[in-house]
Amino acid sequence: MTDTWLDRFTGLASMEPPVRDLLLARSAIIAAPAGSVIFGPGKSPENMLFLLDGVVRVQQVSESGHEIVLYRITAGESCVLTTACLLAYDDYSAEGVAETDVQAAAIPRDVFDDLVAQSKSFRSFVFAAFSKRITDLFLMIDEVAFQRIDVRLADKLLKLSHGDDHIATTHQKLAIELGTAREVVSRQLQEFQRRGWIAQARGAVMISDRTGLEQLAKHHG
Repeated sequence: MTDTWLDRFTGLASMEPPVRDLLLARSAIIAAPAGSVIFGPGKSPENMLFLLDGVVRVQQVSESGHEIVLYRITAGESCVLTTACLLAYDDYSAEGVAETDVQAAAIPRDVFDDLVAQSKSFRSFVFAAFSKRITDLFLMIDEVAFQRIDVRLADKLLKLSHGDDHIATTHQKLAIELGTAREVVSRQLQEFQRRGWIAQARGAVMISDRTGLEQLAKHHG
């Protein structure tokens, strides 16, 4: 059997042949460049999306204009916000932005509805992904509500660095990552710089003392 896009998703590759065949026959491969808005508030999803390549950032904007990153979708994952909207016949409440060039398999709404109703294996796949993401979101709510911003910022800088000491970001972007005000992030970065942990430049943060950040981030969670 030749490899298909289904093989990139744990759970889909082992589906019964009629379900696999239907997914392959009715799916369309779509592509979008970095910076594209894949979906947004008030729009109704027409397809379930399975990300094949790239990263999509899902973020929410409050009525007051504050933004927060809810989660990221990476290759081999489905978009559970889309799943939720499809199940509830609801519009999107957040937006999905392509952080890199992305490629995805799109399954039309009617195929999604039929498979959720008729295929136990597909239904199990959908709800397993759903429950994992819901758990992640509860952890994020706990962080935003109860954890110190300095600890969360140290942890976020380390994660965004991917082992490199140069992080291309801004105070505003970090504020969105953490669901707080830009002024709060700016104040905290100044404190980190005073301690000699980071240096700042326009559009970038450089890690000077990774150990210092790691010691603080230990309190995370």
